[in-house]
Amino acid sequence: MMTFLTRRLLLMIPVALLVSFVTFMLIHLIPGDPAQVLLGESATPQAVAALDHKLGLDQPLLVQYLLWLEQALRGNLGQSLQLSQPVMQAILQRLPVTAELGVVSLIISVALAIPLGVLAAGRRNTPLDWLINVLSLIGTAIPSFVLGLLLILFLAVILRIFPPGGYVPFTEDPLGNLHDLILPAITLATGAVAGNMRQVRASMIEVLGQDYIRTARAKGLRRNRVYFIHALRNALLPLLTIVGLQAGAIIGGAVIIETIFLWPGIGYLAVQSILSKDYPVVQGIVLLSALSYMLVNLLVDIGYGLLDPRISLGSAH
Repeated sequence: MMTFLTRRLLLMIPVALLVSFVTFMLIHLIPGDPAQVLLGESATPQAVAALDHKLGLDQPLLVQYLLWLEQALRGNLGQSLQLSQPVMQAILQRLPVTAELGVVSLIISVALAIPLGVLAAGRRNTPLDWLINVLSLIGTAIPSFVLGLLLILFLAVILRIFPPGGYVPFTEDPLGNLHDLILPAITLATGAVAGNMRQVRASMIEVLGQDYIRTARAKGLRRNRVYFIHALRNALLPLLTIVGLQAGAIIGGAVIIETIFLWPGIGYLAVQSILSKDYPVVQGIVLLSALSYMLVNLLVDIGYGLLDPRISLGSAH
């Protein structure tokens, strides 16, 4: 186990370096000068040049990257150009907000996908199975920003059941926080529910054809016991990988949702930072997103070993 963990952690280093380098170069291809954005359109060329020099933006890109990397290795991701605060502080302030949205949406997706997938597999090729599959196709096909706007239109503007956007911290108003959370969580979870349900259905159909399931049925075990005790555990292994990828993609997937619903998390911060040419913040957010992917994949591999003892972590890839 320790050998596996050490190898995987060491592999994260070159991946993180590559992601940070590519991101740094791509960010600086965005048209516009951060100094010009900070000073405004009326700023003189001399003032813009002076601020560029102060921020180190007049140096070659490779030099800028190496200076940033040196600080990042010390735990310093730089200073936000727009917020006038350390990048790490800006990210950590908004991380719980994004985590709340992401965790709730994952819980919703798994809680709905498992019973629906099992039900569809158990009623294969029946009208109920077809209905569930049609709903999953709709959930997969509809873009999240379209679904979010539709929910705002019907449930917030027309019916006035939920607010169209905003955020109240849970510690200040638990009910208000839940009220604000429902629409963005449903929007973020819909696509995941559809994909997870289809995976559970396919895995359950495959597992239900195995010999040990036939043996369990021949012993007279009840249908629910066969499905949820004997079959579901093995059927969940592929789902674990998908949910892990979804967990790693919370930051990236929340960008559109947080912008639509004015949810002040990392995704909303990323959009505002891109628009204001705040390079250090964008760089920090992308690096955090990449690290979250890698850590979640590591946890998924460990979870595989716990769910299926036949899988040896020593030979995991």
